[in-house]
Amino acid sequence: MLSQLNSRTNDINMGVEIITTIEPKSGWQLINFKELLEYKDLFFFLVWRDIKVLYAQTILGFSWAIFQPLVQIILFTIVFGKVAKISTDGIPYFLFSTVAIIPWTFMSQAMTQSSQSLVTGQHILGKVYFPRLIFPLTAVFAKMVDFGISLFIILFALIYYKVLPTWNLLLLPLFILNMLCIAAGVGLWLSAMAIRFRDVRYALSFLTRILMYTAPIVYSASSIPAKWRMVYSLNPIVGTIEGFRACLLGTPIPWGYIWPGIITAAMLLVSGSLYFKHMEKVFVDVI
Repeated sequence: MLSQLNSRTNDINMGVEIITTIEPKSGWQLINFKELLEYKDLFFFLVWRDIKVLYAQTILGFSWAIFQPLVQIILFTIVFGKVAKISTDGIPYFLFSTVAIIPWTFMSQAMTQSSQSLVTGQHILGKVYFPRLIFPLTAVFAKMVDFGISLFIILFALIYYKVLPTWNLLLLPLFILNMLCIAAGVGLWLSAMAIRFRDVRYALSFLTRILMYTAPIVYSASSIPAKWRMVYSLNPIVGTIEGFRACLLGTPIPWGYIWPGIITAAMLLVSGSLYFKHMEKVFVDVI
C-alpha cells in the first residue's frame, strides 16, 4: 500500500495550516467494505469506462455480446450435437449448450480482463491512493453488462423450445452470485500474480481452454463415472453450470455437484483476497 500521503492546504482567513493525512487502516480486515463504499464513485466510473472502451469505434457495438456466444453455441450444436451426437439427457443440444455457454463466456472473459487489470492500470497506481481491490472487481462487474445482454439468447431458446419456468428459477441469483465469486476469486489471484509474472497473460488463454472441457459445457455431468463425481464437483464451474441448467430448464437440482462447488468458490474468493492483500504493498515497487 502507498506510504502515507500528506496534503496541505492553507486557510488564508484563519492563518492556520491544515494537514490531511491518508494512512492504511489499522487492524486486520480481509476486505474493507467501508473504504470501498467511500470510493464507490470511482468504482462506477471505472466500470463505465471499461464498458465504453470495449465497444468504442465498433460497428456492431453491444451486439457483439450476443454475436460471440451465439456463434460458439451454433458451432457446438453442429460439432457436438449433430456430428458427435453427445448425450444431453434428452435436452435439445442447442438449448443444452446455450444455458452453459452464456455463464461460461462471462466467467472466462471476466477472469481474463480482471487478471490484467493492474497491469493495464499501472499508470495511475503510483499517483494517488485508492483501494487497489477496485481494479480486478471493476473488470468483473463491467462484464455483467455483456452477460445481461446475452441472456436474450437464453430467453429466445426457452421460448423456441417452449420451456416453462419452474420454482427452480428462484435460485438463479444464487448461481449468478457463485459465478461472480469464481470470476472475482480467480481475478484477484491472477491480477496480483501478473504484476510480478507477466506470463499470466499467456498462460490464462491456455488455461481457459482447458477449463472449458473440465466443466459440463459440451457434455452432461451424468457422463462422469460415479466414483469421480465428488472430485469432479470440486470444480466450482461445474456446480454453476449445472445450477443454471436446473434453474432455467426445470431439471432436478443436483446439489451433490453444487454444494462442493459453492464451498470451493468461497475458498477461492477468500484465498484470492488474502493473496491480493499480501501483495498489495509491493504493487507500486514491482510494476
